[in-house]
Parts: sequence; C-alpha cells; structure tokens
Amino acid sequence: MNEVASLTIAQVREGLRAKTFSAVELTAEALRFAEAENPKTNAYLAFSREMAESAARDVDAKLARGEDPGILGGVPVAVKDVISTKGVVTTCGSKMLERYVPPYDATAVERLKAAGAVIVGKANCDEFAMGSSNENSAYGPVRNPVALDRVPGGSSGGSAAVVAQGTAVVSLGSDTGGSIRQPASFCGVVGVTPTYGRVSRYGLVAFASSLDHIGPFARNVSDAASVLQAIAGRDELDATSAFAPVDDYQVEMRKPVKGMKIGIPKEYFEGLAAETGDKIHAGLDVLRRLGCEIKEVSLPHTPYAISCYYIICTAEASSNLARYDGVRYTARAEGASLTEMYSKTRGEFFGMECKRRIMLGTYVLSHGYYDAYYLKAQKVRTLIASDYSNALKDVDALVAPVSPFPAFKIGEKIADPMQMYLSDIYTITGDLAGIPCMSVPCGLTPGGLPVGMQIFAGHFQESAMFRLAYAFEQAGGVA
Repeated sequence: MNEVASLTIAQVREGLRAKTFSAVELTAEALRFAEAENPKTNAYLAFSREMAESAARDVDAKLARGEDPGILGGVPVAVKDVISTKGVVTTCGSKMLERYVPPYDATAVERLKAAGAVIVGKANCDEFAMGSSNENSAYGPVRNPVALDRVPGGSSGGSAAVVAQGTAVVSLGSDTGGSIRQPASFCGVVGVTPTYGRVSRYGLVAFASSLDHIGPFARNVSDAASVLQAIAGRDELDATSAFAPVDDYQVEMRKPVKGMKIGIPKEYFEGLAAETGDKIHAGLDVLRRLGCEIKEVSLPHTPYAISCYYIICTAEASSNLARYDGVRYTARAEGASLTEMYSKTRGEFFGMECKRRIMLGTYVLSHGYYDAYYLKAQKVRTLIASDYSNALKDVDALVAPVSPFPAFKIGEKIADPMQMYLSDIYTITGDLAGIPCMSVPCGLTPGGLPVGMQIFAGHFQESAMFRLAYAFEQAGGVA
C-alpha cells in the first residue's frame, strides 16, 4: 500500500475490483500517511478517522454484494475547511470558529459521500478563504510540498498541497478570485473552477456570495472531471445553482481537439516574466501541434479587474461576516456591554486580513460612497463579463497564464497587501464573469517550480475546457 501517494481514481477502482486492497486497508494507509506527512506542510487542520473508516466499510460491503460503490468509491478525499462537514469541525481557518461542528453536510460533501468518497480530513486554508498565499490561517501557514520554503497559493493552499503531497487522491477547494487555480498552478496539480451555479454553494461558508465557487483538485484531468461529475447539478437548497444539464465529462473530454479555436488574450501576456511566459508559450505550441487554431483576442477591461474585484468581494465579505458576533455559534470575548462584547470578539478572533477586508467593505457600502465605489464596480464587472462573451463568440476557449510568477517564498509578500492582491490579476476576471476556468500543469521553471496554464470557456462549457486540458495532458504537456 506504499503507492497511495500516486494513486488515481481509476487505479483505486481497479485495485478494489481486483482485490489488491480493500477500501478499509486503503483508508488506513491514507490516514497513516497523511498524519505522518502533515508536520511538513501543515496542510490538514483535522482528520475525520471515524467518518472515513465508516465510509470505507460501506464501500467494501457494496463490493462484496456485487454493487457499484460509486464513481469515487473508496477514494481518499480531503475537503477545504470552509465547506461544512457534519460532525467534523469546520473552522474556516479562524479562531472565530475554532470549536464549530456543523450539524449538516454541504451539498457537495453529501454528493461526494453518495459517490462513495472516503473523506479523510479537512484542509487548511486562509481565514474565511481570504488570501492568496495560505499564510492567513489562524493555525499557521501551509507549506508547498514542491518547495517547503514557499507558499502553496491561497486560499485553498491546503487542498492543493494534500493532492501534490499524495496524502489525498483528490480534494475540494473554493474559488472566489482564483483560490483554486492559483494554488493548483503553484503546486503543480489540476484545479477546476466550474461555472458559477454549476456546483451548489449550500454549506460553503460564505466569503463573497456572488463570486464563491466549489471545485476539485486532482493530479490529472480525468480525476478532476470525475469529481466535478459527482458534485455538479441543480440543488433546491441553493437558489443560485443552475438547472443546466451536466455533460458526461469522461466522454466529452476524449473528443479530438483538432480544429478547435483558441483565443490568446493579449492583456495577459504584457509584462509577463519569462520564467512563466516561456512555459505558457511552449504550451501553446503543444496545442498548435494538436491541430488547434490560435488567434489573439482582447479583454480590454482587464486593467480594472483588481479594483473591481476587491471592492465587490470586500463589500460582500463585510455583509457575510457580520453574523460572527459572539452571540450564537462563534467564540466570544466577554465585555461589560453588548457593544463591547461585539467589539472584543471581532477584534480578538478575526485575523488581520479579515479585519482589513471587513473595514474596506464597510467603507465602500457606506452612505455617500456606495455609488462612487460599489455601484461603479458592479458596472465594471458587467463590462468584464461582456469582454469574455465577445471573445468567446469567435473561439472555443481562451488560454492564458494563471499567475505572473511561480510560488513565492513564505513571508515574501505578506507585509505588502497590494503586491499580494496583484498575484490574482489573471484569475479574478474569470470569477467576475462567472465562467468555467481551470489550471493544468505546464512544466517547471528553471528553478524547478511548477507553472500552470489557465483555460477559460463559455458558461456551462466545462466539456470544452476539459477536452482541451485532457488533450494537452495526454500529449505530454510541457517538460
């Protein structure tokens, strides 16, 4: 069972069918390995041993009866700690929810369980998913398994790290401004942000409700597609989840890519560092050899994206985080009055980045500034979405870098919020537009750090995105 670090979903299914190992044996080894490796990366905040062992026994029982255990039957999975798990602590990386144990599962978690997944633990993350490096967790930063002195990306750095480290086969993360794709790029794994509404947000602790997505991390495109297949679809518990039918991604992604038209947004390549840009250009050469037609397109409102995003997301965060006041299910600091208790609780148990975003969001929503900032940002968001709609009329997908640079050193940008925010410059537009996007590994820099290639597609066109990514991966990607 020492191969657990490299298993794929298909290999788990084959091993179980061939009785090379049982689900109980695989789960025991996955938990042992994860617990042994976690001190290196701090990627897990909690392990869910009882739940995992129970799920593994159910899988073995189904196999013994000759039943299909599900698309993810027996597969060890980690879940970002902003996604509710019944009976398992969900801290959101914050002291505010240090002891919070949800009484229900998020819909995505319910669907993982229905598909036979074995949830082994909760992955570390930036506090309330606010960050670009996973240095904002109240429980310490996550270290990148590729280079332990570097960040794994944020805010879903733990979810990316456990897959890169091999302590989970796949994982779930959340993406508000690039928090799946950027960690996937930094850690050298596949990360998928589905169309807004493709996956239910019920049970996802809200950061910015109009921007939040749940999506998978995996070591290959096929596994990512399988996880999305399991969790996608309409949910009556989430009014923003879509009625759009879900394709069979395993079938669709194997269709040939010859003749596909790929757009290259020129704004994403201006000033791009050579160590990243060279790899993306090499990736485009692979797509050309596969028969794709490459053409330059423009997304003219890209320069306004950072300002637009940070106004909208902080405004929504200010509203969503108002519920954490020490009265109900959160930690509480005592005060002489109700107002003092509120103030002390929020001052003591929120981290610096949460406070910064709450304050900024409250400011842009305040009387006299709403029209000047928030309303204007929403208008710019519409223009950014229109840029994508116009570009995707003429092409099947867009290809771009994920980040201007590879994983940076822990502590390198934490003192400069603007430099940290700029690391999301290539990812936030996809969230603002609500379109599906993903990161697929695209080689290593001369220093051995992973680079991700980003793929965008039209609303609910995940199949086109997977098709391109799978063909790229099968062709060998970039060395």
